Amino acid sequence: MAGLAQSGSNPDVELLYDINGLAKDAPHWFDQVMAYVGEYGLLLALVLLGLGCWWSLRRRSASAEEAVSGVAALIWAPLAAGVAVLVNVPIRGFVERRRPFLDHQGLEVLVTGKTDFSFVSDHATIAMALAVGIFVAHRRFGLVAIGVALVEGFCRVYMGVHYPTDVVGGLALGTAVALLLSPVATALLTPVVRAIEASSRVGFLVRRRASGVETVIPGSRGGDADADAQAKEKDLAA
Repeated sequence: MAGLAQSGSNPDVELLYDINGLAKDAPHWFDQVMAYVGEYGLLLALVLLGLGCWWSLRRRSASAEEAVSGVAALIWAPLAAGVAVLVNVPIRGFVERRRPFLDHQGLEVLVTGKTDFSFVSDHATIAMALAVGIFVAHRRFGLVAIGVALVEGFCRVYMGVHYPTDVVGGLALGTAVALLLSPVATALLTPVVRAIEASSRVGFLVRRRASGVETVIPGSRGGDADADAQAKEKDLAA
């Protein structure tokens, strides 16, 4: 590995050359696939996992309240990714770390046009924030999503556009934002999702209802109406 001579004793740079060196030994078509997967494909896979998680939650939730809490947690996943990217803006501006291919020769760079700062990796940040958000909503889907996020981090180094520590920082940032803000976010989102579930028009977005059966969440307007009707029937019977 020719680049190791320029890396000194920096393990971050050495690992960069080790992982990116795999791209030099791989066929050109494989590198093209990895470039597309690392740039777009894995993020798309996480979006599809999120949709699959939503479909599972609305179909298999044992109760309306379970569906509401699950969907509220899932909605936080893309919001967490957006918040994490915003948090990363001042971090990038403060650190001002250049892309590795600008400071180290001999790297196989699979995508061009990367002129912004390197630390922290936006792709790794977004991927892990989405994955952890999905994990909070659904453990099985979440474990798969976290695996996808880790592969995304590997791809960014393989492509020659990030140092390993850029990726580790992104994974940590995405995890921190998704987990630490989750209680507040779900507390704010739950009433909104509960109102959607109680709606006869868009309630199917939260929970699938059996044909001819109306789901009522305790404390909702529908639940109050049923209670009033039952009270009136008792008065008439008396």
